[in-house]
Amino acid sequence: MLESAYQASLVKKLEGLFNGCVIMKNDPNYRQGFPDLLVLFNDRWACLEVKASFDAPVRPNQEHWVDRLRLMSFGAFIFPENEREVLSALKDHFGVL
Repeated sequence: MLESAYQASLVKKLEGLFNGCVIMKNDPNYRQGFPDLLVLFNDRWACLEVKASFDAPVRPNQEHWVDRLRLMSFGAFIFPENEREVLSALKDHFGVL
């Protein structure tokens, strides 16, 4: 599956899980390596770097930004193989049962 197709299906899944959330796609040319998606839900936020698979290459600065954003609120790499775990952690972070 292409990353763009996975990202589109993930956005729909996020909107279904977090009713009323706002999802923004970040401009990859603005800040190198910044995660693909910003998810705003109630008074919390998360950034997700979307990959087509576990072994998809990580580009310069992506690990830096995911780690930094994880310390600030929530940052994670997400791909089909870890989607269940990341979405579970995101539910906990957003306080959704």
